[in-house]
Amino acid sequence: MTKTSLELLSTAQLISRFAEIGAAQYEAELDLDTRRYNRLYDQMTLVSQELKRRPGDERSHLSELYGHPNIQVRLKAAVHTLAVHPEEAREVLEEVAARSGYPQSGDARGMLRALHDRSYVPE
Repeated sequence: MTKTSLELLSTAQLISRFAEIGAAQYEAELDLDTRRYNRLYDQMTLVSQELKRRPGDERSHLSELYGHPNIQVRLKAAVHTLAVHPEEAREVLEEVAARSGYPQSGDARGMLRALHDRSYVPE
């Protein structure tokens, strides 16, 4: 997946690709496959950057994934929409943080803490 190939995709296709990547990240985490997870992280970043680049910052469409059945997809959709839907994204992060037994709940708590102490400022 290249930046140029992402430019050719519709917003709906990018949202679908983002969800696919998130689900694959979930599996990579379960398998403790850090190399694969990192590759997927980079791919997700490219998708998010492409959405942001589009007129009107189309990352807002990632909010469609707030109710996704995969917790990793919900977490990443919230993180990537903090700049465009701050209140709604925080609610999703709080919901994920309230769960136990998943690495995603720790990630969500860490992000909420970083937002609170302003060590992370969404762009």
